Amino acid sequence: MTSRPNKNDLKEVGLSQDGRSPYTGTKQFVPTTKRIAQFSEGHEPKPNDKIVYVAGAFDLFHVGHLDFLEKASQYGDYLIVGIHSDPVVNRYKGSNYPIMNLHERVLSVLTNKYVSEVIIGAPYTVTMQMINDFKIDAVCHGMTPILPDVDGSDPYEIPKEIGIFHRIDSSNDLTSDMIVQRIIRNKFLFEERNKKKEAKEVYIENMIRKQ
Repeated sequence: MTSRPNKNDLKEVGLSQDGRSPYTGTKQFVPTTKRIAQFSEGHEPKPNDKIVYVAGAFDLFHVGHLDFLEKASQYGDYLIVGIHSDPVVNRYKGSNYPIMNLHERVLSVLTNKYVSEVIIGAPYTVTMQMINDFKIDAVCHGMTPILPDVDGSDPYEIPKEIGIFHRIDSSNDLTSDMIVQRIIRNKFLFEERNKKKEAKEVYIENMIRKQ
């Protein structure tokens, strides 16, 4: 009977013996401004552009993220994506998340054609100062649950109060968690198949020896 994956198995995903990150367990590369600039769109918003802001982990960048960013971009002309730091993501997702480190996630998001700018290590709570500094006109979030900040407050309280908060249904329910579970499930199936194959080979070898 095939074993079922459990939460402890998540700790093995993304692990590496020479890893450096206490959150991802994976080996990190050294980021440079030149490397990041190569992925960036590289232009400032125009005076009359409507600026949209979204934030998240964007771990294991996938088609669900793509669909969400496309829908978010329709709320304005210039899309800014805030990417949470490794410690922040680990706090609200737990286990061994994020799988990808911060700079890997930044470069993944910058490759998306709908993204105009990225805030590296964005704060979890969207403050009024942040809204004013970036001249944000709309703040969007997907249909996934919004977890409170460390003090128990709603991270989107201010955007909601001033009427610029929007929930987006991208019609795509794929999540990073689902991808990780799929990897773990396939890993178990692979291991079970190899165990059966090995047992069969041992049986045949023992039968030959008895002849």
